[in-house]
Amino acid sequence: MGETRPTSFYFLAIFFGAYVLFLYGPMIAIFVLSFQGPHGGLTFPMNGFSFHWFSKLFAGNGVVDIGSAFRRSLSLGLVVMVLTVVISVSAGLAFRKRFWGAAILFYVAIASLIVPSIVTSLGIALEFRVADDVLHKTLFPHWNTGMGLFTSGLGAHLSWTLPFGLLIMFAIFNRFDGRLEEAARDLGATPWQCFRHVILPIILPSVIGIGLFGFTLSWDELARSSQAIGPVNTLPLELQGLTTTVTNPDIYALGTMISAISFVVIGIAISLIVILQKRRSRLGSDAGKGV
Repeated sequence: MGETRPTSFYFLAIFFGAYVLFLYGPMIAIFVLSFQGPHGGLTFPMNGFSFHWFSKLFAGNGVVDIGSAFRRSLSLGLVVMVLTVVISVSAGLAFRKRFWGAAILFYVAIASLIVPSIVTSLGIALEFRVADDVLHKTLFPHWNTGMGLFTSGLGAHLSWTLPFGLLIMFAIFNRFDGRLEEAARDLGATPWQCFRHVILPIILPSVIGIGLFGFTLSWDELARSSQAIGPVNTLPLELQGLTTTVTNPDIYALGTMISAISFVVIGIAISLIVILQKRRSRLGSDAGKGV
């Protein structure tokens, strides 16, 4: 006999459905309205269906250069992703052993999660401006500024992505079975071979997750970019500027495009993780049959 669900279940289900609609409803509305016809507006009902606003967006509307901002955000996000993975994995390996100042270094590394983003952005910008003044007055009279996409901007984004990567690596290595490494070393594996053939395959799904964090956090970052990015703008900054100048579905098309890139990256990361898990299960099953 089936159990009858209590009334509270239906009440909570309705509440959860309303919460999901409240959370994602505006985003879905923007996605739909971005496909308005050439004479469509910013509200319902839709006036036709077309890709007019996407084509107009990439063609340029005289307000901002969306194509250049898109390339800047994409290149910066990829660099941040790679550096976040490399530094986080390296730090995770380093923190497996005790060394002097480890606790202080750990708290300094995650401090940017506590400090407001705008404060971090202003601090980085001030640091570079002081350095610019020193260089201009001492060594390089024609020096303009060291602030830019891959200097101050990169540092600002890494101050946001690295703490997440470090915390993930610390959690992974805290439950890592060191006996696997000992077995590899007993069989004559070098430190590099031990990392390449034992450690990395085990932590690889988490490494992909760190890369996902690095790219998506950089791709959507606004507050830390506002003061430290230099003379150019990333795509979120251009989107912020468009909110006060554009009165047609151009801005919806841009929001849809930004969200689509994030979903694609998330989908690729999840697919890679699923493939790795299936491969690991298949290898374990084959090893069991061999035994």
